[in-house]
Amino acid sequence: MIRHLLVTGGCGFIGSNFVRFVLRERPRWRLTNIDDLTYSGNLANLADITDDPRYRFVKADINDRPTVDALVAECEAVVHFAAESHVDRSIQDARPFIVANVLGTQSLLDAVRGAGGRRFVHVSTDEVYGSLPLDRPELRFSEGTPLHANSPYSASKAASDLLVQSYHHTFGLDALITRCSNNFGPYQFPEKVIPLFITNLAEGHKVPLYGDGLNVRDWLHVEDHCEAILAVLEGGRAGEVYNIGGDNERNNLELTHAILDIMGLGHDMITPVADRPGHDRRYAIDASKIRHELGWTPSRSSWPRALADTVAWYLEHPHWWREIKSGEYRHYYARQYTER
Repeated sequence: MIRHLLVTGGCGFIGSNFVRFVLRERPRWRLTNIDDLTYSGNLANLADITDDPRYRFVKADINDRPTVDALVAECEAVVHFAAESHVDRSIQDARPFIVANVLGTQSLLDAVRGAGGRRFVHVSTDEVYGSLPLDRPELRFSEGTPLHANSPYSASKAASDLLVQSYHHTFGLDALITRCSNNFGPYQFPEKVIPLFITNLAEGHKVPLYGDGLNVRDWLHVEDHCEAILAVLEGGRAGEVYNIGGDNERNNLELTHAILDIMGLGHDMITPVADRPGHDRRYAIDASKIRHELGWTPSRSSWPRALADTVAWYLEHPHWWREIKSGEYRHYYARQYTER
């Protein structure tokens, strides 16, 4: 029985939505959030629950073993979000991804092993499976699809997935893995495509579209993802992998046109840019396992309503993203798009 949950990376996009979701859906639980507040971690994401007596924030790196050991000892379960997650940044410099995603996961696994009797849910990505061809729409990633990571980011996540599986097999840890498709919704750091495009357009700037724009992603609303993770935490089988998808495939050009249409802007607001090196062509998730075993299906991811609601959130919260799109972020943006 879970009374106290430890969440890592709870000030990031998905983590902060999960923290808020759990406190709403499980009012008897206490929750501790450990986050080092690197560039994408933002205390403002959880400003509305700061005074909730069930919630505690600890600023620390997950590679800080004494702190991690003490926090794991207090809880019954860990949900692990903390990760470097942006492919473009991993292409610029892979080392932070190895430190956070591989060594950080090992640190947590060792702490869980030392404490004993804790459930560990590792939140991963469909990118570990590699790429699907555009001309085979019937193909989707299942939990049995071989890992074929194509970017430094996805390689670091695949490595962390394998660590989790090895600790279950070797040490008997009650560990599970979730692999999700592309998320969208409130509080997403504006380097990711949907908030990047919305905020650019709100400021009167064009949007940078990679290559031919035909790369396909399966879009999942972040609250659907949170609901699925909670279902895995409470009902998943130890040692298993659960794919989580929105059954909502769109190519990047279609996505861009939809955002422009919602905002009442013309397609002349698109600026083509050179494609990302090694850009995976298509991701698509087969989520039948979690549907059959745990009864979860996405209910918030359908378009155009979900996308329109997301656009509205960013337009209604300019103070949140304008504060982020300054300083170091501007230097990153220039390196990634303007100087290409």
